[in-house]
Amino acid sequence: MKKILIILLFLNINFLNSFAIEPDIFVQSTVNRASQILAKNISQEEKINELKIIAKETVDIKGVGFYSLGAARKNLNEDQKKEYLSLFESYFLKSFSSRLSEYTNPEIDVLSKEVLSENYTIVNSVLRGTSERPEVKIDWRVYTKNPENPLIRDLVIEGLSLARTQKEEFSSILNSNDNNINALFKTLEDFSNK
Repeated sequence: MKKILIILLFLNINFLNSFAIEPDIFVQSTVNRASQILAKNISQEEKINELKIIAKETVDIKGVGFYSLGAARKNLNEDQKKEYLSLFESYFLKSFSSRLSEYTNPEIDVLSKEVLSENYTIVNSVLRGTSERPEVKIDWRVYTKNPENPLIRDLVIEGLSLARTQKEEFSSILNSNDNNINALFKTLEDFSNK
């Protein structure tokens, strides 16, 4: 009897911890966390470090990285894939956090969501305009294969996909270097070490 009670208690705890997170709530929560960091009276470097932590928790960096690589991914061996993912993560985190840290208090309102499939939901939001900048429409492509752990796969800002833009940029680097993956590796490394 005691064993059954322990098993039931364990199952109940697991059940309580395994709730799906709605993509629109996930996006609003992520945005609120970032806004709190940006409003803090701390150095730019401290803001960047805290934003990197949020990005690691909320963005599918591996998925974005492989998407950005496009067809070139098929030509990589396992060691090259590992090296690429490591370089891409450093590149992505620096690019993302340094751009975002320039905002002092971005106010983003989540407006609606559109479930595209079991794996993807688009969350529509707007960055409120201020006297310095106009209102900006931002759509978040959220990967929901694991409903308990949704992840951001892309941002579409005023109709422009950041992931697609990055993919085109990487493709251009590869095309102008005879598809030599080491040229892309060097570009990512140089950016991260700036």
